Parts: sequence; structure tokens; C-alpha cells
Amino acid sequence: MTYLKASENDWDVAHRELHLDDVYRELLAKTTAESPKDFAWTFSSVPGFFKQATDPNIDDACFDYTQDFGRLKPWQQIVDELNQLNQQDENVKYKLVFFARHGQGPHNIIVDTYGLQAWLDKYRYMGEDPETGLVYAPDPPLSSLGELQAAENNQAWRRQLAAGAPVPTKFYVSPLQRSCQTLDITWKDIDIPHKPVVCEYLRETIGINLCDRRSHRNVIEERFPHYCTSRLHHDDDELFGDEVRESFAEQSIRCNRFLQHLFDEDDVVVSTTSHGGTIRGFITVLGHPKFCISTGGMIPIVIKGERQ
Repeated sequence: MTYLKASENDWDVAHRELHLDDVYRELLAKTTAESPKDFAWTFSSVPGFFKQATDPNIDDACFDYTQDFGRLKPWQQIVDELNQLNQQDENVKYKLVFFARHGQGPHNIIVDTYGLQAWLDKYRYMGEDPETGLVYAPDPPLSSLGELQAAENNQAWRRQLAAGAPVPTKFYVSPLQRSCQTLDITWKDIDIPHKPVVCEYLRETIGINLCDRRSHRNVIEERFPHYCTSRLHHDDDELFGDEVRESFAEQSIRCNRFLQHLFDEDDVVVSTTSHGGTIRGFITVLGHPKFCISTGGMIPIVIKGERQ
């Protein structure tokens, strides 16, 4: 039995409003023209390593990534090929990034219970369900199912590590509590080389939805003292607004900025733990085939970065 099952809303987040990709590309062209040094790298996903980027007939709504993470080759071959590719041109880099989504939170329960339209019309502005008393904002923790999903990922990672999967050398995580908890449970009792880095770029779409307002830096540090918070822009959440919500194009630019910083670093294998909307943004930036990621789900992507 798996707890990692995609909902109708999960599929919708991954596939709806495809025209927004064009809006992102237009904004990227404009932003790059204004500040070319900030967008020195261009990115693409590389097929041939994982089914998710390679098989056009894959049913992403039902795909079980816990079965070998979708890899098409032995782990050692994947690592060797990445190393070989990274020796060919100093202005071209290849990285393997594991994009993990947080496990279910109480806000996801609200959407699944009342539907997306009711969420948009009413519940996203609130923090507690008046019918059930369920508290789901701001910055909610994982639900009991979300914890089980993260624990299932822990077992999946243990199987892949035993099969030769590389341990990421850098871990990045959204500052929202549900993502931090997911990372903790997913990697419980597995040695990782450095403190996970809390990163604003990995947040869910910013604004209006109360569940996406992050906690104060001090609260994050109290909850997760083993995390590095030096990359938080402010102590309090000064990015969140009650009346203005970040557009998908703006969020995708934010994802691009994260990759710009990542490709200036040396790490080849990287883990990120974030959100459904954020992963959709990364998939758009990379030109990867659209892919449904359940709560608690994950997608590995080999990324090619070319420095202009």
C-alpha cells in the first residue's frame, strides 16, 4: 500500500493553464534584457536518465516513482555519465536535482474536502475550518498522512541508496514548516553531509493564501535548529501580501533565479524540498514534460545549464 497517491487537484496543478508557460518566457526575455548578469545560465532537462523526462506515453497521474525513482540506468552509470559530461565544457554543467514536494498538510485536506473553487472563493483567506475546527493556516504542519508520506519516502530512499544512489551533497528547503518537516522525516537516520539550507526561492506561490505565509526566522530556528537560515531575506515574512498574489510567471522567474545560484556552485547532486506550484515552476523553466506530483511526491531531473 502506498500513501503517495495523486489527487485530482495535484494533476490540475501540474497541467492547467499551459499558456502561462508563454507568459513566463516573455517575462524571462524582458527580465534578462534588463539584467543579463542575473540570468547568465539557460537551462534544459536532459532525457535518457529517468522515465519522467523520456517516455511521452507515461501516465503521470498513476506513476509510482518509488520504484527506482523512474531511473533508466544503474545509479553508478548515471553518476559516471554526469561526471563525464561535466568535463567537456567549462561553460556547460549538468546536475541531478531531486525535486521533492512536501507531504499532505491540513490546507490540502481543505482543498480535497471542499474543492478548488471553494478554496479560491473562501477558505484560502481563513486559517480554521468553521465546520470541523481544523486549523490549516498560517504555515501549517504536516497532517498525519503527510508524515506517513514522508516516512514512505524515507524507505524509498533507503532502497535506492542500497542500490547505489548518490547522497545529495547539498539540501535546500522551503521555509514553510510542512516542507521542513518533510525533509526531516524523509532523511531521518540517513547521514547527510551538510545542514539543509532554508531558501525563500523555494516557497509556494506568495500572497493571499494564508497557508503560505511563513513563520518568523526565530520560530523556524526553534523548530529546526539543525537548518541554516542565513539565506532568508528577512526575519519576518515581508514578501507575503494579503491582497496581491504572485503570478505563475513571477514564481517561475523565482525558480530560475534559484537555478542561477545553484549552477554557480559546484554541487552535482542536489535535493530540494518545496511545493507543488514551485515544482511546476521548475518544470516550466526546464522545459521538462508536465508531470503530476502528489503531496509527498518527488521527481528527479537531470539539468543541463549553459552559461551565455
